[in-house]
Amino acid sequence: MNATIRPIHLYVGNVSPGKGQSRENSFSTIAEALEEADRRAPMPENIVAELEKGKRYPSPEYEVQPVVIHIAEGIYREKLVVSRPNVTFLGADRERTVLVFGHGANEIEEDGEKRGTFRTATVRVDASDFTAKHLTFQNDAGFGYTVGQAIALYVDGDRCFFEDCGLLASQDTLFDAPLPLDPVKPNGKGPGEHKPRIRGRHLFYRCFLQGDVDFIFGSGTAWFEECTIFSKLPEDRLLLENPDAETIYGYVTAASTHPDFPYGYVFHRCKLTSDCPRGSVYLGRPWKEFARTVFLACELGEHIHPLGWHDWGKTHGNFYYGEYASTGPGASPGTRADFSHQLTAGEAAEYTIDTVLEGWNPLEGDRNICCNCIFHGA
Repeated sequence: MNATIRPIHLYVGNVSPGKGQSRENSFSTIAEALEEADRRAPMPENIVAELEKGKRYPSPEYEVQPVVIHIAEGIYREKLVVSRPNVTFLGADRERTVLVFGHGANEIEEDGEKRGTFRTATVRVDASDFTAKHLTFQNDAGFGYTVGQAIALYVDGDRCFFEDCGLLASQDTLFDAPLPLDPVKPNGKGPGEHKPRIRGRHLFYRCFLQGDVDFIFGSGTAWFEECTIFSKLPEDRLLLENPDAETIYGYVTAASTHPDFPYGYVFHRCKLTSDCPRGSVYLGRPWKEFARTVFLACELGEHIHPLGWHDWGKTHGNFYYGEYASTGPGASPGTRADFSHQLTAGEAAEYTIDTVLEGWNPLEGDRNICCNCIFHGA
C-alpha cells in the first residue's frame, strides 16, 4: 500500500465503521465496496492509460489512493475482480470470513464451450500492491475429476501479500500468474490469454492452502512462509480394492516458471499434511519445461511419495526441484527422484525473501523472517 496517501476505509457486512467513519461507507457486498472505491477515488487517467498498455516488472508504485475494505464474518458468495492497485481486504477471522463461488472448468457456457480453467476464479487480483488478511478464498464447485479445475484465487500482479488466509478448492486452487508462454490447452482461454506474461512477486505468510491435483500452479515467483499445505483426498475417486497397488492422489505444485525467471516457488518452514494414504502425493511436477520449486526446512507428512517429484514427461535438466533440511515421515532424501536436488547449506543460504523477491519484503522489521536462520539451528 502507498503509505504517503491517506486510504479510504470501506466496510462490508455486519461490521461497524471506525471512529469518524460514516455509515455511508458500509455495504452488503464486496463488489459494491469495490465499485464505491472506483466512484469515490477514480484512478488518474494517465495511470489508467498506462495500465491499459500492460503491466511492467517491477511494477511502479502508482499514486492511486489506497482502499481498505473491512469484511465482517460471513459467507460472501461473490465472483470478484480487483483491477486497481493499493487495495487491501481485511477480514475478521480466517475461518469465518469466506469469499466463495462455485465455477468449474468443465461447465458449458452460453457459447456452447467449456468455461476453461482461467475463468473459474472466485477472486482474480489483476493489479499490483494487493493485500489480504484474515479471510478465506474458496471455490466450492467440487472435486476436479468431476467438475474440472476450479480456482479459488488467481493472482496476477506484483507485490501481492497474503497473511493468515485460507485457500480452499480441489484441482488448481491457487493460480500464481502469469500464464505460461504457451498455454497448455486450446481451451485455456481466460482474462490473461492475450496479455504479455509479466512476472509478479507474491508472499503467503501463515496461510492454509488446500487442494489435490496441481493446487499451487503457474509462472509467478512466490514465497510461502510458515504455511500449512493440506493435500485433500479427492472424494470423487474410489480407493483401489488392492491396497498394494500404487494410486496417486495429488501433486502439491505444478510450476510453469518462465526460463528467464530466476525463481519460481519457495516453501520455507511449511507443514505439509493430508488425509491421503501414505506415499500417494508428489511434491510437484513441471507444468512447463523450466519449472522451479524448492522446499526449505519443511515438515513433510507420510502422504508424500518417496520419490518426491514427478517429471511429467518433461526434459530433465530444464526444470529444477530441490529440498533442504526436510523433516517428518515424508522426508526421504535417499529415495528422491534422481533428477531432484538435495541442497547443501551453502546452496540453501542463497534463498532468502529479499533475494527471491528482489528487495520486496513485507515481513521485514520486527517480524523479519530470514531463511539463513535455518542454518544456525534457530
